[in-house]
Amino acid sequence: MKVSIIITTYNQEEWLKKVLTGYSVQTEQDFEIVIADDGSTDATKKIIESFQNLFKNPIIHVWQPDEGFQKCKILNKAILRTNANYLLFTDGDCIPRNDFVAQHLKHQEKGYLLSGGYFKLPMKTSVAITDKNIKTQEAFSKRWLVNNGVKKTFKLSKLTQNKWLAAFMNWVTPTKKTFNGHNTSCFKEDIIAVNGFNEEMQYGGLDREVGERLFNYGILGKQIRYSAICLHLDHKRSYATAETWQKNNAIRTFNKKHKIVKIEKGINQYID
Repeated sequence: MKVSIIITTYNQEEWLKKVLTGYSVQTEQDFEIVIADDGSTDATKKIIESFQNLFKNPIIHVWQPDEGFQKCKILNKAILRTNANYLLFTDGDCIPRNDFVAQHLKHQEKGYLLSGGYFKLPMKTSVAITDKNIKTQEAFSKRWLVNNGVKKTFKLSKLTQNKWLAAFMNWVTPTKKTFNGHNTSCFKEDIIAVNGFNEEMQYGGLDREVGERLFNYGILGKQIRYSAICLHLDHKRSYATAETWQKNNAIRTFNKKHKIVKIEKGINQYID
């Protein structure tokens, strides 16, 4: 298969259902989905089972007990369960446009990670989106979004389907080419080379940190935030604290200053 898509989730069954519906209508179907589940209940398992027959390859469900926010740990475990050489990282609250996978594959290049974007939705719109809206792609229509609670601003330009405009906007955007947990792809061998995600970190910049170590390793970034777009569904973040942000920022500052590539507590713990 061409790519393994790693989707993180934690007790967001309704959002995950919408996300999996988005992957069921991709123009490119030669992929596998690996659910990185950080301790959800059986309700999530049932949602995954209901989608098993809709994809070319079986969905792989990687689960660990709920011991608080342990996203880095479940991501490392999920990476080792993938069967493709190319990985696409996203979240269980991000609905992909139907060309999402195709765009990542189109722009993939040795020595690079791809930095994609998202369009953030308010709760009203997040709830309003139905399976039908996703299958018909009207959920990605500016008119539909505005009619369903989204403010009419310049940010709607992220949803352009004009490939020339998207390419131009990728080029001129001041946004950095970072590793974004909601929308980034890279080669599996590269993320293993930097020892995967740093399990010393909880919520707050953990995705950026692995990207910064990839840059220290020699990987470059390529901007595709206007070409590969997803809709970010609204939700609370009760696991975000000032303490974890402070701790994580200190780790990132140290790693950047000392050009750290490999961290101690990473994916190597699960490799025999």
